[in-house]
Amino acid sequence: MSPSFLSVILSGSALLGAVNAQAYNAVGRAEEAFSHIQPVNTTILTEHGSSPPVYPSPKTTGRGWKMGLEKAKAFVAQLTIEEKADMVTGQAGPCVGNIVAIPRLGFPGLCLQDGPLAIRVADYASVFSSGVSVGATWDKAVMYERGQAMGEEFKAKGAQVMLGPVAGPLGRSAYAGRNWEGFSSDPYLSGIAMELTITAAQDAGVQACAKHWVGNEQETQRNPIYGTDDTTATVQNAVSSNIDDRTMHELYMWPFANAVKAGAASLMCSYQRINGSYGCQNSKSQNGLLKGELGFQGYVMSDWGATHTGVAAIEAGLDMDMPGGLGSYGQNFGIPSYFGGNVTLAANNGSLDMSRIDDMVIRIMTPYFELGQDQGFPSVDPSTADLNSFSPRSTWTREYNLTGEVSRDVRGNHGELIRRHGAAGSVLLKNVDRALPLKAPRNIAIFGNDAADPLRSSVLNQNNYEYGTILAGGGSGTGQFSYFITPLRAIQDRAAQDGAIVQFVLNNTLIASSNVSALVLPQRVPDVCIVMLKTWAEEAADRDHLASDWDGDGVVESVASYCNNTVVITHSAGINTLPWSDHPNVTAILAAHFPGQESGHSLVDILYGDVSPSGHLPYTIAMNGTDYNALPTTGINTTGYDDWQSWFDEKLEIDYRYFDLQNISVRYEFGFGLSYTTFEISDIQASPLESNITSMPEDLPIQPGGNPALWESLYNVTVSVSNTGDVAGAAVPQLYVGLPSSAPAGTPIRQLRGFEKVYLEKGESQTVSFELMRRDLSYWDIVSQQWVIPTGEFNVWVGHSSRDLKVQERFTVVGQ
Repeated sequence: MSPSFLSVILSGSALLGAVNAQAYNAVGRAEEAFSHIQPVNTTILTEHGSSPPVYPSPKTTGRGWKMGLEKAKAFVAQLTIEEKADMVTGQAGPCVGNIVAIPRLGFPGLCLQDGPLAIRVADYASVFSSGVSVGATWDKAVMYERGQAMGEEFKAKGAQVMLGPVAGPLGRSAYAGRNWEGFSSDPYLSGIAMELTITAAQDAGVQACAKHWVGNEQETQRNPIYGTDDTTATVQNAVSSNIDDRTMHELYMWPFANAVKAGAASLMCSYQRINGSYGCQNSKSQNGLLKGELGFQGYVMSDWGATHTGVAAIEAGLDMDMPGGLGSYGQNFGIPSYFGGNVTLAANNGSLDMSRIDDMVIRIMTPYFELGQDQGFPSVDPSTADLNSFSPRSTWTREYNLTGEVSRDVRGNHGELIRRHGAAGSVLLKNVDRALPLKAPRNIAIFGNDAADPLRSSVLNQNNYEYGTILAGGGSGTGQFSYFITPLRAIQDRAAQDGAIVQFVLNNTLIASSNVSALVLPQRVPDVCIVMLKTWAEEAADRDHLASDWDGDGVVESVASYCNNTVVITHSAGINTLPWSDHPNVTAILAAHFPGQESGHSLVDILYGDVSPSGHLPYTIAMNGTDYNALPTTGINTTGYDDWQSWFDEKLEIDYRYFDLQNISVRYEFGFGLSYTTFEISDIQASPLESNITSMPEDLPIQPGGNPALWESLYNVTVSVSNTGDVAGAAVPQLYVGLPSSAPAGTPIRQLRGFEKVYLEKGESQTVSFELMRRDLSYWDIVSQQWVIPTGEFNVWVGHSSRDLKVQERFTVVGQ
């Protein structure tokens, strides 16, 4: 079948309309007609741009959720077909996503809320550090602690489902607009953060929704373009992420495997097409990879408005349609509900088997019962309804019984936690002659439009405003701040303890175009000049450049030409190329990312040495923006129906994998980060944990996360880490693995396969262990459709970054 033919069959085009379930059935059956070609577990993707059909949608076995599964089956047995249709279809209501109540069964409904760093539609809730900040901590304790605190707040506000965390986008492109919501461009680091965040949130009693499955690596053309006269007719399809089989497994699926292994209640399918088929109706990705190969037991929900068909999507593995086409979203975009009454119609006329509908509801209700959400879960905070502009009360078609305390304060002591996390995710990139920590300077000058309050609080993180600090990006992944601490305020408060003068100039245009000496008090050059830069990014748009916004580079050049002790702080969605980093008067650079509501306090803790920096880059900073090889697909000037194609031809070569394989110089490599102390890594040893290591994993029954043999530890690597400096601090030893030469062409030189954050007092040493699992030592073989350990000599390095590798060990595996 040609890619174009498949894209027509698999897309389930919205041209089919929303009324006749038989029409959806025709699409579903057309696709199903080819399902006999390959069974679920042996489907082979033979070429980019085509997506083989995989049917039927596997039924949940409830592995790991025995109690929840039994309760869910009993619940479903009591439902009418109309109630089942309600259970799989979003409705307008008080939350961003709503499943309506069934009072006769004591079911209160489900409240789904954004997002990955805060409960967004809420008052008196915390705004935590962003995903990229958490990735930059390289701290497993922080990852868990943040996830648990977020889960506590979602639960206290009455939200059963937290729409996060994010592993898609992974970070294929440095320019992608939502990279800051995720943790890292490395799948291993991202996978650990996903697993710990999900485990923590669900330990707090809230369902996690891992998103966006899968290949969602750009915002440009993420949705189709509809006609002006008939908004249900597609003029141009959304971009298609065309990904080969090996790349899909080793990069983009990898962190989602961790999410499934952690028992994620749900996954959100993505807007764009995957190899020609829309993500939320792609049977290969949902039935074959997710529910089949990874053994996912929860439910797949659509991204908001990402459902473009009914029965075809259901048979392809979609379990819940969000937001259901109702509310302001549906009204604004003319998007009807493809589920709802169409599910009832399809069931009644035989177009859709009742067993598939039952499995959808069982998948939705199993984690609900397993997490004890039927046991006294808090009601939805009534204030949520008034704050929710997504589906205001005027759009509701169902009744909601909103009870309980209004505007309840759920923040607890999380401000202190956010302060620590913000500092932990700040990366010290340069520190000449120990410019930092500050040594009680008496004359401080602060420059840049990121330092102070915005002109009005209501714009905070809603758009790229000129004046005011930035604490998070925009879109559904942001949060609403009940308070925030700006850098200027925090520095002023701290400097007052030393009786210091704090001057400030906040107009970037003025700074970049003026003689800076004329902008500050003329008595003398300040002891330190602190430049505050910011870079915005948001949902639905990719970044135009990798420079700081508002001529930030010009601001640095201007200040550094005047002040010989210029310290630059960046609050950024991710990568900035920092062309002035080698300027002799730029003595220190701190990448503070998006640290959340305690931003200023987190910064001061680093600047004044109360906390020694321990963050490390979760991405690579290249010399120039043009050095990156994987750009978003933009600027398609043709108008063909399927012209938006994004070919992932770089395959495994993204971020440091690309720069290392091509031997390209970078400004700051992946994993880089300085401290106020120094560390030594020595005495590496590697020992097998199994006597007979086979090339192929044992063929075991699939568990959540896939074949459990892939998660078995095969080697243990130990190193000694010592604090050789003057103060206490935290080291981040990083383990990288290089596969033998027998691995297929295109295998990266080395890949991250272990890390730990280790706090050490001055002079202290610790032994750090890394256990390498089968998956860590394998590549995905497209012929056998298995993870395979190649035969030959493995290289293992441990160091401070991907290029600062201090010790090396080798071991040989003879496959059997």
